[in-house]
Amino acid sequence: MRETRAAAHGLRTSIERSGYYPALVADAVESALGTETVLAYVVHHEATFDPAMEVRRHVTVLVLSPTRLLVCHTDEHPPTETMPHPHATTTTETVRLDRVQSVAVTRVVPEPASYVPGMPPTEVVLTIGWGAIAHIDLEPATCGDESCEADHGYTGSVTADDLSLRVSEAADGAEAVTQVLAFGQALAEATTT
Repeated sequence: MRETRAAAHGLRTSIERSGYYPALVADAVESALGTETVLAYVVHHEATFDPAMEVRRHVTVLVLSPTRLLVCHTDEHPPTETMPHPHATTTTETVRLDRVQSVAVTRVVPEPASYVPGMPPTEVVLTIGWGAIAHIDLEPATCGDESCEADHGYTGSVTADDLSLRVSEAADGAEAVTQVLAFGQALAEATTT
């Protein structure tokens, strides 16, 4: 996406089209973005089901500017004992581009034997790491001897887990898949310079 005023207008239009508290989401994004130019963006609206079988909606907005990655996430919450009315929480995080450590794009392609170059995937997972959050998986270590009862401590792995965004053609449409691919490419290019 080229650096134009149309990109900023398209971002606002996409936020409004999501239909998810557009004034709140746009205000949060615009206040964090300030006067910077929008180079690329993604607006992803998703509904999830909690264990009580309630539908919870949330939206994630990613914006690439010349100097930063902006991540804005808004969740809605039902009334609770302490808060008797429905409410929303909006978190915006800005990350300097030189802090982005990894941009991973996973493409899902059906029938890979008949893949033709340029054919779009049906699903994309964009994972971005900047070192703010890590996921630790631990499990008891073993020595390989099945009869050994000694304590060998723990083994595990640390995985960067800052942001993972999944879109699919079936759930979000082909345009969303294309947009996430383009955003991933623009972010990867911006973080290599």
